[in-house]
Amino acid sequence: MEYDSNGNTAIEKFTATDLTSLREELMQSGLDSWQAGELISAFLSGRGYGVSNHAARGAASRIESVGCSLQCMQEELEKLALVM
Repeated sequence: MEYDSNGNTAIEKFTATDLTSLREELMQSGLDSWQAGELISAFLSGRGYGVSNHAARGAASRIESVGCSLQCMQEELEKLALVM
């Protein structure tokens, strides 16, 4: 977790390698939305975050859409990640 100049929690930055790996797995695995949501939940929980499974399924659909960049993925994951 990063902190801003005031010591407040700042936005989590997932590595480009992690995001690329997650995106490739989502795009190439043929998962349905339920399974893709579970994959995203596992990705976030493995990094110490909680996540709503329903929200993760919605994010999976947006991430799997054509043209979702790593920046797009970063933004979607930031919206989902709940600090535990």
